[in-house]
This record gives sequence, structure tokens and C-alpha cells, in this order.
Amino acid sequence: MPDRTLVAAAVVGGLLAAGLAGAGAFIGSGIVNAQTGNRQVTVRGLAERDVVADLAVLNLSFRAANDDLPAAQGKIDRDLALVRSFLTRQGYPDDAVSIGRLQVLDTRAREYGSTDNVVRFILTQSVTVRTTDVQRVAQTERALNDLVRDGVQLDFSAPTYVFTRLNEIRPEMIAAATASARTGAEQFARDSGTSLGPIRQATQGSFEILAREDIDSEPAALNKRVRVVATVSYQLR
Repeated sequence: MPDRTLVAAAVVGGLLAAGLAGAGAFIGSGIVNAQTGNRQVTVRGLAERDVVADLAVLNLSFRAANDDLPAAQGKIDRDLALVRSFLTRQGYPDDAVSIGRLQVLDTRAREYGSTDNVVRFILTQSVTVRTTDVQRVAQTERALNDLVRDGVQLDFSAPTYVFTRLNEIRPEMIAAATASARTGAEQFARDSGTSLGPIRQATQGSFEILAREDIDSEPAALNKRVRVVATVSYQLR
């Protein structure tokens, strides 16, 4: 009796083990097939292009300080005339120049407190030049010292250069980024002994506008670099 029990147990155990082994074989085969059926490669393609800004904005700000408000206003009026004459000599038409709002600060007003060591009135005037003649603005920036020599208390600020024609180069750059991605995918397929299939998914990254030289800030850079990255997944055959 004990022998028959042991034999039965051995048979059941053997069948159970065989069943588990078979199930494991089926599970393993499923994983292999899934991996084989979904073989793909995901690559990134980069496209860059050097461009020159096509819009420039130059902000000039100058101030006058005096305990007498009319005297400070007179200084501002004189300096504004000098600035406008300077810009005319630089070759800017009237419609490229706009006069900002005059700001008046009374340092003895209640919110600022009262002190005998500070000039009472500080007036600030701004003038903005907006033009597509970006090379002229670059020349004007180098000539601003002439205003200082004329007695204008000028606050220096670098011009802002903008590239506005992104939509014109967008299609070509996307095509170039996609072609770059395909080149990388084809190389991967050759190295792995397979061939490249159709695109399964593609994602275009954001366009970046950078200064062409890393040491420059983008807004102040006349020469810029446009960059876009495309992420593409290809089926592998």
C-alpha cells in the first residue's frame, strides 16, 4: 500500500512538473514572439541653421536730476533734442523712433521719506528705435559715446535682436532633422543585421533660437543659431 501511494504521488508530481515546464515554455515563447514582432529603434535627428536677426530694438534712457523741477525738465528737453538729432544723423526715419513716457520721481514725497542729502527731482525719459536695419543698429551702439560726450546722462543697454522668419525655415529644418534621424536608424539596422521598416511614431521637439557663440546672450546676439530635434521610431524588419 505505501508503495502504490508513493508511485501515485510520483506520477502526479511528474505530471505537475511537466505541466509547469510546458507552461514555462509557452510563456517564454510568447515573450520572444512579442519582442520579435515589436522590434523597433528610436532615434533623434538634429538640424541646426545659422541665421541673422532681422529685427532690432534699441532702447535709450537718460535722466536729469535737480532740486528745481523746471530746471530738470529743461535738461531733459535739451537731451531729448540731442538724442533725436543723433538718431537722425545715424539715418533712422521718424517712424522708426518713438518717444516714451516721461517719468518724474520726487524723492521727498511721502512714500520715499525726506532727506537733505538727495536731489529732490529725478526725471527719466526713454526713446525706442525699432527697425529691420539691424546692421545700422549695431553701428549706432558703437557710436553712443557721442551722446555722453554731449552731456547726456545715458543709461546703456544692449540692443535686442530678434529673428522673426522662423516659419520660413521651419519646413526645411524639420525635413533635415527627420533625414538625420533616418541616417542614424539605418546605421543601427545595418549594425544589427536587419532592415529598416516604416516610421511608427515621430515627434518634433521645440525650435530653439540660441546665440551663435556660447559666450553671448541670445537677445543681444545679432548672429543666432536655430535648432530643432526630431524623435522618430522605426519598425525593424
